[in-house]
Amino acid sequence: MSELQGPLKGLKVVEIAGLGPTPFAAMWLADMGAEVVRIERPGLKPLFPQNPDFLNRGRGFAALDLKTPADRDIAARLIARADLLIEGMRPGVMERLGLGPDEMLAANPKLIYGRMTGWGQTGPLAPSAGHDINYISITGALHAIGSDAPVPPLNLVGDFGGGAMYLVAGLLAALHHAGKTGEGQVVDCAISDGTAHLSAMIYSLYGSGLWADAREANLLDGGAPFYRTYRCACGGYIAVAPLEEKFYQIACEGLGLSDLPDRADPANWPALRTMFETAILEKTRDEWTAIFEGTDACISPVLSLSEAPDYAHNRARQSFVALDGTQPNAAPALSKTPGKPHRGEEKIPLEIDPLLARWGG
Repeated sequence: MSELQGPLKGLKVVEIAGLGPTPFAAMWLADMGAEVVRIERPGLKPLFPQNPDFLNRGRGFAALDLKTPADRDIAARLIARADLLIEGMRPGVMERLGLGPDEMLAANPKLIYGRMTGWGQTGPLAPSAGHDINYISITGALHAIGSDAPVPPLNLVGDFGGGAMYLVAGLLAALHHAGKTGEGQVVDCAISDGTAHLSAMIYSLYGSGLWADAREANLLDGGAPFYRTYRCACGGYIAVAPLEEKFYQIACEGLGLSDLPDRADPANWPALRTMFETAILEKTRDEWTAIFEGTDACISPVLSLSEAPDYAHNRARQSFVALDGTQPNAAPALSKTPGKPHRGEEKIPLEIDPLLARWGG
């Protein structure tokens, strides 16, 4: 499509409508210029009644009922002409529809067949239902986050970090291979696998005896008083993270703290935390921001969803765009072939015949 721009312009992607990580991955590919067509069941009601759904931006959809032979045939024809397929069905569903990897790779040998699930295509949990919090619960990541009890990190760690972005990475890696060899393949992306992989540094620290298998007991989990959030006089919060000694000295000076106990000894952390809490409660979040912004103290305001788009740094970076309201911009920023959200969520399905003609069949 002529209006598309970005490094993936010319790439054709079929997305089987799903939840969370599959539309996020498709959104990212569309932001980068790929022509993505979502196959969606007519009359599909979303789990969350968003209007619009930002994850559906940048692409059209074909209203097809894959339970009917005629619509399955149309889907197969689209997939046979696509570079990438994204699907998030339970293992075996696409095979039962006759749209599984064997059939589609036979019709399109260069196809990259992306499969997004929580547990993966194999293993004892593969056929079971679940959501983000379940998938990350078996990796050690959820256990490590929180205070008294593990706290869900929204669905950012599993669905989007360990899921969607690993699917994108796998798709692009397989696409590179196909470009050299002409061989397509299946990308079996499991949120549980991706989240475990995201945890590599923590497992390295744990294996080296530098990480306790407990919450709020370590350098990066809120245990260290110099890597956590603190409440301010206004009720807002600041994030305090001066890990390096030279940054720590700048932070302490700005906070008016001196003659502190040795921070390298975790036995001193409770006392240090109390000192930080007392000092930070003396000013509002915005007052601390005025003191530390632009310095190397590694102290920043904790902004709400309503505040973040208007923050000066985010405005300068154009981190958010005005499109069907205010939503996050495409990322990352590329110097030669930048992506962008090309349009908002489409409400009217694509006409099938012109779509097939444009895709060559």
